[in-house]
Amino acid sequence: MMASEEGATRAGFSGAIFDVDGVLVDSPHERAWRETLQELMEGPWSDVRDQTAWSPEAFTPQVYQGLVSGKPRMSGALAALEHFEVPDAQARVEAYAERKQEMVVELIEAGEFTAYPDALRFILAVKASGIEAAAASSSRNAGLFLEQIRLDEFASDNGLEHDFLRPGQTLLDVFDVDVSGRDFAHGKPHPEMFLTAARELGRPPQECFVIEDAVSGVQAAKAGEMSALGLARADDYDLLAAAHPDLVVETLDHVDLEALREGRLAKRSW
Repeated sequence: MMASEEGATRAGFSGAIFDVDGVLVDSPHERAWRETLQELMEGPWSDVRDQTAWSPEAFTPQVYQGLVSGKPRMSGALAALEHFEVPDAQARVEAYAERKQEMVVELIEAGEFTAYPDALRFILAVKASGIEAAAASSSRNAGLFLEQIRLDEFASDNGLEHDFLRPGQTLLDVFDVDVSGRDFAHGKPHPEMFLTAARELGRPPQECFVIEDAVSGVQAAKAGEMSALGLARADDYDLLAAAHPDLVVETLDHVDLEALREGRLAKRSW
C-alpha cells in the first residue's frame, strides 16, 4: 500500500534532490534507447532478430520506465536486451550502450529536448522557500541539458523573478550540488547517489525529499530514508505508486508548497 499523501510530519525539509531526465527535462534518452535498438536489430544484429521478442512497437514507454529509466547506462542496456530475449546479451551490451550514448548526444546537441515548465516553476519555488537543491541523475548527459536552459529568462517571461536569480543564470547554476553522472559503486535502486547528494548539501537524509519519475529512483530514495515524490508523466501512476513513494503526482504544479515547509509531501487542495 502506498504511503499516505500527507507523508510524515517533520520540522521541515531542508534539501530537495532532483532527478533530471523525465523530471526536469523531456529528454531524448527514451528515444535514443528505442531507436538504437531498432538500428541494431535492423542492421548488425539482424541475424538474431527472429530469435528475440523485440519489435519496434514492443519498446513502449512502459518498458523504458520499468526497466531502463533511472539506471546506470550499462545496467539499463542489459535490462532491455534481457527483456527482449536478445541472444548473448552480455556480449552485446557494450555496443548497445555506446551507440545509444552517441545518439543521445547527437539529439541533445540538435536541441531535441525541452524543459518541463512545471518543473521550472517548482524548483524556483523550492529555492525561494529556503530549501537547498541537488541534481542527481545517473545520466552523464545531465549537465548538457541543464546548462542550456535559461532559468532567468523563464522566470522573467512568467513573472517569477526572485532575488537569488542573476542575469544569464541557467538551470544548472541554481543547484547547490550536482552529483549527476558520477561513477558510483552502486546504481539505483541503491541509495548511494542520493545519500551522497544529501551529504554534499550538508543535510540529514531524513530532511530531504527526492523527485523521481522512475521506480528504481523511488526505491533508492526510500532505501536512503528520504521522502519520495513520484512524478508520473508517462501514464505510469500505478507503477510508481507500487514502489511506495510518499506522494505521486502527474505534474509538480499539484504539490502543496506550504506542506514542504512543514516537512510533508501533499497535494494542493483547491
